[in-house]
Amino acid sequence: MSGAHQASAGPSPLDPSQLRFLTKGVTPEEIAAVTAVLATAAAEAAAAARDARPQRGPDGWQRTQRGLRSPLTPGPGVWRSFSG
Repeated sequence: MSGAHQASAGPSPLDPSQLRFLTKGVTPEEIAAVTAVLATAAAEAAAAARDARPQRGPDGWQRTQRGLRSPLTPGPGVWRSFSG
């Protein structure tokens, strides 16, 4: 990676100095490839977390709306319990 490209990409959330390879005889090219893949994956995960929006509940209009009342059914004896 060139210095100009690295500077424009911004700081990486992955610190390559903290990588430890358990396999013996790892070449510098393999170390560079693994570091590049992990740095890209960490950067993509950080960008996805930054871009994720929290779930929003109902807006103010929906919260203030009451449910519709049940329809009035006319008929004999319907108003019998009315005491008003």
